[in-house]
Amino acid sequence: MATFIKLYNENPNPKEITKIVKVLQAGGLVIYPTDTVYGLGCDITKVKALEKIAQLKGVKLDKANFSFICNDLSHLSDYVKQIDSTTFKILKRALPGPYTFILPGSTNLPKVFKKKKTVGIRIPDNNIIRMLVAELGNPIVSTSIRDEDDVLEYTTDPELIFEKWQNSVDVVIDGGYGDNEPSTVIDLTEAPKVIREGKGSLDIL
Repeated sequence: MATFIKLYNENPNPKEITKIVKVLQAGGLVIYPTDTVYGLGCDITKVKALEKIAQLKGVKLDKANFSFICNDLSHLSDYVKQIDSTTFKILKRALPGPYTFILPGSTNLPKVFKKKKTVGIRIPDNNIIRMLVAELGNPIVSTSIRDEDDVLEYTTDPELIFEKWQNSVDVVIDGGYGDNEPSTVIDLTEAPKVIREGKGSLDIL
């Protein structure tokens, strides 16, 4: 059964952050707040955890379109091919924020993502998830907990999220009432284009 942990975005408790990071390092699954929809994720280096998330979402791992949640742009080159200055300026202006940027994947991607030509990069404007990633030391692979047939409250109310997911994950973080609007997905691999509208707007033309 999952542990239910209350954290405040303005000032997350460092001891609780450390406790959750240890769960991630052990291959656990965590549900956490972002600046959009609550996310489900794990340590990018834990293959069995990645496989479990894919199973929960009903997709094959090598076909899954998970995003990588980063703390900042400093380690972008670990997962993304070299980008031009215009692309970097777009990222720097928009992040942290409610966007997922599609970028060309590097040759350094973990083995399970080696076939991926592109990756989705997220840096949410949320202190809880960014502190988790910073202490973990590498990205969290993330997917939304929202499915099309979900009742709204089961994707936005932390207590109801816990009720639904308590037997499938290891930690559910109560970071306050969530947003049911996903991030806006923007493809920067060619000419910038929005491929899915969500929360937030960004003039990139």
